[in-house]
Amino acid sequence: MPDAPQPGSMSPVTTLSAEQAAHADATLARLNFDLPPERIAQTGAEPRDASRLMVVGQAVTHHVFRDLPGLLRPGDLLVFNESRVIPARVMARKPVDAAGHGGGQVEVLLLREEDLPDLSAEHGPHLWSAYLKPARRAGNELWLGDGEHRQRARVVGQLEDGARILAFDRDIKPHLDNIGRLPLPPYIDPGSSDDTWRERYQTVYARAPGSVAAPTAGLHFTPDLLAALDAAGVERTTVTLHVGAGTFKPVTGPVAEHTMHAERYSVTPEAAQAINRARADGRRVIAVGTTTVRTLESAWDGTQVRAGEGDTRIFITPGTPVNVPDLLITNLHLPGSTLLLLVAAFAGEDRIRAAYDAALHGEYRFYSLGDAMLLTNVRGMQAAGGGTR
Repeated sequence: MPDAPQPGSMSPVTTLSAEQAAHADATLARLNFDLPPERIAQTGAEPRDASRLMVVGQAVTHHVFRDLPGLLRPGDLLVFNESRVIPARVMARKPVDAAGHGGGQVEVLLLREEDLPDLSAEHGPHLWSAYLKPARRAGNELWLGDGEHRQRARVVGQLEDGARILAFDRDIKPHLDNIGRLPLPPYIDPGSSDDTWRERYQTVYARAPGSVAAPTAGLHFTPDLLAALDAAGVERTTVTLHVGAGTFKPVTGPVAEHTMHAERYSVTPEAAQAINRARADGRRVIAVGTTTVRTLESAWDGTQVRAGEGDTRIFITPGTPVNVPDLLITNLHLPGSTLLLLVAAFAGEDRIRAAYDAALHGEYRFYSLGDAMLLTNVRGMQAAGGGTR
């Protein structure tokens, strides 16, 4: 088992009550919608900030993303997730025996490095969790990549969700750029080359390697747009949450049975200070993406955002207050997803239903490479006298 959290680390886990789970089930059913396949964006807007932006508050208005500086106020604080997507999808082969048998191909999706002291003592420190395809026929030994970057992995354990624990002979991270591909969402056609995606499926401010999916709300920002926000007096800070493969996992049964995968996050003292100072000053905190919301809420101690790091399984559903951000920039999410529950919790179910109806009728593009929304936290609208479900 992983080490217990150290002082200064945080490992939030959300346990839904039966009433909360039933409310979430009903919300997903009411928010269900049919999406024509052609509305799933296969390429991002060019330039990035040419994507559409729906502003959802007391009313719904339509803009282009590069209009953002004019929609915000001087002193607003944008909080970005600076995690960088790693080339985590690697083709591997099983070893060939003396008789020439073996060599079958296995697809490996590396999830994250694991801190498992008992396994490390026996198999060394280079442990990763990974999904294997096909998992049952993968065997106990795999060879990833070719030539000088070829890496041996032994299967030494299994997690509850079916992920395997791989023990590598050496640190694989320096070799991933040469042997791996970016793990694009399953609804995007990757094509035969990874070259374009290595730039396009990263935010322009990505710094900390570790995600297996992009924090996609940030894909709309360009260097010029960031400069325009600076000129408008909008402040910026960053946090890190390494997005896991669970972001692709739909809710396929009762919400109470859905497992939220652990994701690693960190909040620096400088970021915590900037966020807490903005709140104390009465300035708005704007989360860029649902991953930033989950980071901020995981670091919230009831009165302020605490600096630290840890794993989070936080599950934000309608009825759960979102305490830190006042606004949320996010893309349009798939039906039956935990992200749809999060935005309904944030902005209110009625407003999300109206916004998605407008998006469906207004030719908005959906999912990771699609258009964006700027949502107002329901607590702010309630304080202003606006009702919501």
